[in-house]
Amino acid sequence: MTRPLPYPQRIARLRASMQALDLDAFLVLIEANRRYLSGYSAEDGQFDETAGALIIAAKRMLLITDSRYELQARQEAGGFEVVCQRDGLLDELADRFVELGLGRIGFESVRMSVKQHLELEAKIGEAETEITLVPQVAVVEKLRGCKDEAEIAATLRAVACAESAFRKLRGVLAPGMTEAEIARMLEDFMRSAGAEGPSFPIIVAAGTNSARPHAVPGQRRLQKGEPLLLDWGARVDGYCSDISRTLFCGPPDNTFLECYRTVQQAQAAAIDAIRAGASGRAVDAVARTIIREAGFAGRFGHSLGHGTGLCIHEAPRLSPRSDDTLEAGMLVTVEPGIYLPEWGGIRLENQVRVEADRAVVLNSLDLEDFILPA
Repeated sequence: MTRPLPYPQRIARLRASMQALDLDAFLVLIEANRRYLSGYSAEDGQFDETAGALIIAAKRMLLITDSRYELQARQEAGGFEVVCQRDGLLDELADRFVELGLGRIGFESVRMSVKQHLELEAKIGEAETEITLVPQVAVVEKLRGCKDEAEIAATLRAVACAESAFRKLRGVLAPGMTEAEIARMLEDFMRSAGAEGPSFPIIVAAGTNSARPHAVPGQRRLQKGEPLLLDWGARVDGYCSDISRTLFCGPPDNTFLECYRTVQQAQAAAIDAIRAGASGRAVDAVARTIIREAGFAGRFGHSLGHGTGLCIHEAPRLSPRSDDTLEAGMLVTVEPGIYLPEWGGIRLENQVRVEADRAVVLNSLDLEDFILPA
């Protein structure tokens, strides 16, 4: 018995995009896009490895994989014909293109290497058919921008899982612990709370290391009188949370309080500016202006935020270079920061849901709870 297609509306929207692009079919190669459309959750591993590809045509849908994943594909990808390739993915793709009588086939050019493209074109050429591979960028990603209720619910579970783990960590944090030790504990607490794993490598940075926005946890020990920056998230049902908090070990000094209040004000103002129709560039400017006017020009170098979903970084972007316009149903992070190389850094990050006339914060952690007993 064939299982029903899990996401018919997503497929319908993709087919509408294909029609607008004058495509007979679309070849899906990106792991997150594959899962979004089919429910098939196998992971690709490194760049030149793949757990399969989707061919979506007007009337048929195929998931091509190999024997390692065949059972999983049949269990998860309802509505798709599962094809277990024997002689290599590119050979199977070329054969299926011919079998389906396709002409113009869109493919995700960011995922296919030049080598793979040349080989696939050569195999198609051997069939002597009029098939054209048409490179496409962000076709499915645009569909993923606005989340449906199931995606928002999964993200809320991921946020709750990550916050539960952080609260547990707060109860055991103490001077003398290493950054790496703290990161391992936080990951363990997330898994114990139900996470599939972290949604990205956890950042724990103590003292001057916190001035590095993407610091890698090492053997530096937390000491009294310094900041501790944490950036972490849980993955639940495939969906990512992303949170940052900065604590101070012992009574906070004036530098911490000045920077912290500025970042807090910048975040609140940016969230207040978020609504459907706002531009990612304009929202970023709100936070950046507050930080600059407080005397910290040049100390906030990264973007204000990004979308989250099946990937930790996806559209839309909140940055000085963003051309994105926010829409209701989008999920974005808001994460301003100030980084002083000789002292340390502060970043505060919440996730919000964009609505027609406002943003709704998904987080519940208290931003005033920043003092860590020394």
